[in-house]
Amino acid sequence: MKGIHKEGFSWITKTIVALLGLSGVHYFIQFPIWVYGGLMALGLFWLVVLLQFFRVPARTPVIDPLRLISPADGKVVVVEPVVVDEWLGGVQMRQISVFMSPVNVHINWYPLPGKVDYFKYHPGQYLVAWHPKSSTLNERSAVGLTLADGQKVLLRQIAGVLARKIVCYAKTGDEAIQGKQMGFIKFGSRVDLFIPMDWEVLVKPGDKVTGSITALAAVAKRN
Repeated sequence: MKGIHKEGFSWITKTIVALLGLSGVHYFIQFPIWVYGGLMALGLFWLVVLLQFFRVPARTPVIDPLRLISPADGKVVVVEPVVVDEWLGGVQMRQISVFMSPVNVHINWYPLPGKVDYFKYHPGQYLVAWHPKSSTLNERSAVGLTLADGQKVLLRQIAGVLARKIVCYAKTGDEAIQGKQMGFIKFGSRVDLFIPMDWEVLVKPGDKVTGSITALAAVAKRN
């Protein structure tokens, strides 16, 4: 582990302050030992969960402009053709979705180099992340990338039942650097990618992938 992500600093700080406060109150009031011990155990367990959840992995991102690198840790749950209206205007694309469980690293990375030509935050529901309609009904952030040769890729960070906070650092006009952090989803969810139909898909549903490392597809060259 490389460290703790900045998105977790406030959660971890509040938990530590609460544990110290509980110890201070116990010093003056003297709770029954089973009450104090139980609360401290729960608090320490939650602290360990937070440290695990907000960890920053020690890894070197794969840099290859001809490979679509996974933007997230998790499991591939969808590989299918879909028609995408948002930003792409009703074009048929290939959807690849990666589900992130609470035990995965929850950083999201740019999967390809390019330019951020589109960004939109959509408020929405909190269906389970593997629900077929979560991609269009749940709270989500959409990021559109244009590659150097003009090809386009759309990414969606999607909230789920537990994930009620999506953080996206992308802004329209930004340079997307492959392997650089694009955002963070707190407490489990999924990332959808929509890629051109002629790109070669290198994964299948059920495959486990590592963010910034695993190649999901091979980019088709354009003249």
